[in-house]
Amino acid sequence: MARKTKKVEGVIEEAEVKAGKAVKAAPSTVKKATDKAAAGVKRTAKAASDTVKKAAQMAADSAPKKVVPKENEPEVETVKQNPHIFTDLDQYLFGHATHYELYKKLGAHIDKVDGKNGVWFSVWAPNAVAVYVIGEFNGWNEDANPMQKLNEIGVYETFIEGAAVGDLYKYLIIARDGSKLYKADPYANWAEKRPGNASRIADISYKWADGTWMRNRKNFVPVDSAVSIYECHLGSWMKHPYSDENPEGFYNYREFAKAIVDYVKDMGYTHVELIGVAEHPLDQSWGYQVTGYYAPTSRYGSPQDFKYLIDYLHKNKIGIILDWVPAHFPKDAQGLANFDGDALYEHSDPRQGEHQEWGTKIFNYGRPEVKNFLIANALYWIEEFHIDGLRVDAVASMLYLNYARKDGEWIPNKFGGNQNLEAIEFFKHLNSLILGRNPGTMMIAEESTAWPKITGDVEEDGLGFTFKWNMGWMHDFLEYMKLDPYFRKFNHNKMTFAMTYAYSENYILVLSHDEVVHLKCSMLSKMPGLEDDKFENLKAGYSFMMGHPGKKLLFMGQDIGQYREWSEEREIDWFLLEDKRNANLQAYVRDLQKLYRKEKALYANDRGYDGFQWVNANDADRSIFSFIRWSPTGKGNLLFVVNFTPIERSDYMVGAPKSGNYKLLLDSRSEKYGGNHVAKETYKAYAGECDGQPFHIDYELPAYGVAVFRFN
Repeated sequence: MARKTKKVEGVIEEAEVKAGKAVKAAPSTVKKATDKAAAGVKRTAKAASDTVKKAAQMAADSAPKKVVPKENEPEVETVKQNPHIFTDLDQYLFGHATHYELYKKLGAHIDKVDGKNGVWFSVWAPNAVAVYVIGEFNGWNEDANPMQKLNEIGVYETFIEGAAVGDLYKYLIIARDGSKLYKADPYANWAEKRPGNASRIADISYKWADGTWMRNRKNFVPVDSAVSIYECHLGSWMKHPYSDENPEGFYNYREFAKAIVDYVKDMGYTHVELIGVAEHPLDQSWGYQVTGYYAPTSRYGSPQDFKYLIDYLHKNKIGIILDWVPAHFPKDAQGLANFDGDALYEHSDPRQGEHQEWGTKIFNYGRPEVKNFLIANALYWIEEFHIDGLRVDAVASMLYLNYARKDGEWIPNKFGGNQNLEAIEFFKHLNSLILGRNPGTMMIAEESTAWPKITGDVEEDGLGFTFKWNMGWMHDFLEYMKLDPYFRKFNHNKMTFAMTYAYSENYILVLSHDEVVHLKCSMLSKMPGLEDDKFENLKAGYSFMMGHPGKKLLFMGQDIGQYREWSEEREIDWFLLEDKRNANLQAYVRDLQKLYRKEKALYANDRGYDGFQWVNANDADRSIFSFIRWSPTGKGNLLFVVNFTPIERSDYMVGAPKSGNYKLLLDSRSEKYGGNHVAKETYKAYAGECDGQPFHIDYELPAYGVAVFRFN
């Protein structure tokens, strides 16, 4: 196709843009992208730098030279090159895992060629003998639209006149053994609603109105800010009454936007984390077995509807985090498995390429094109959809070659170890790039082992995540909370042990969906005692969690005292709020959340020992914990006292570091939350040693009582 004449400098500039702003963002090559040049990814960074230089040179060498017209002879301009054609430069970048906006090339894109409207299709299938596009626009005729293979990298492309937004399509791939494979588009932006599994042509253009949020996000420092996450499954948070028109009762993205904003603003959470957004065939997988990595699930509307949801959250000053699954993918016939008749996205050897326990395939992180698929996908959600963070699922399964495998079922790395060196390099590249290009965003690791430096600097051989889920704290906390209060004194260290490693990573304290399914019981049902005791236990537990260093996450339903385990088939039991105990619990969690956001002492010093101090960590016989959260300003410090037994301590004294008045900010047993405890607004600290402190406060501590005092 003819090209429009351009200056060489202009082509070089265009090459840099098409490389995904690689000059700005290649890991550790440009300081503006990130000030963390990773020792562990020096080779990756050098390769990225060389790629950019070579790409620019390739663009310069191949650029048509501007013809200088003779005197009085008009300059002739040819037709502008189609931006969707997969050029030699695109192939080069793709082959080096540095085509960061690959999704703008591969997939299905609205186009006009020679004045005719249609769609440009591109797919990577290097092992195929032939590839065809079949769909509603050609009556699913298998021979109507063959694709042209470009070269050895194996990208096929074609333009189809008359194909339009909303049309369903698939790729028909002829494998080397002659078999026919009917595959969904790995880069499709929209998909057919299950049980159908075709791709759908999409227009994802959108006029954003969240400019203020996006500008402010650049200055947001998550590790030093209040981050309180409401984890939510969109399809089961709230449902419409069932009808013939909407048999599942789903809220669409736009309806959900308004409902969730009202709730989250009222409760005081800072972020919503959505599970199960990328397209997936089975509801029961909750979205963790993905077949459409670039497609928001069609269960709730179109990609533009999903953008509306994000836009609406941002306009209401609420961030959004998505669960992201680069660890594995399902074997569904239309998906990535054996995509072109051979192992393409996965390893061919099942010892490397399959999770036997999960029945899924594992991505081949050593293959540049596969790594590029995932890196571009992360950027797609962050930059195209304005997502504020990705929670990366099952990180441990990626880091360990022997994860959930017996001896003989896995292949050691080249040094004989069990570390997946290719996955390590992938994470360093990914996190440096995402956080370098998008300051203020978050990369969160769901990692359940003691792998070091998950949130460490890449330049110090860390993986570069912003946060790590604190699974150890969660496990110990739940084991303690399940105990009859009598036995808690023998397990006191379960609540104190996490402070021995609290600053080894940047942590999020999580009580997630995984803890309230599969016969694990809801949070309320885990609590010991009679009904009233269960509610008071939960208040005490949430209070301890809010005071403990680390950001916070609660799964939906936990803040209202859900009795039943979560099920994706039904909505949260909102009717429970008609019971005063549930309503009082919700009111208490609401005030905890607002206290967290208001008081800097609870979040601004999460990364160092100067932000937390035990007052008494050893009161095991009474199962009482007392500690201080120090404010970075020296003012607005908080003293927590939490009683985990049903025994009132009318003569209780707690140590205080300073003299003066201590204002009672929160009393879990006050009438406001259904209790009958009458307390003063202010308590004076008297001289006299207590708990190793020079002063003390006399306070009538109720059964299961929580008291939070503020002092300067």
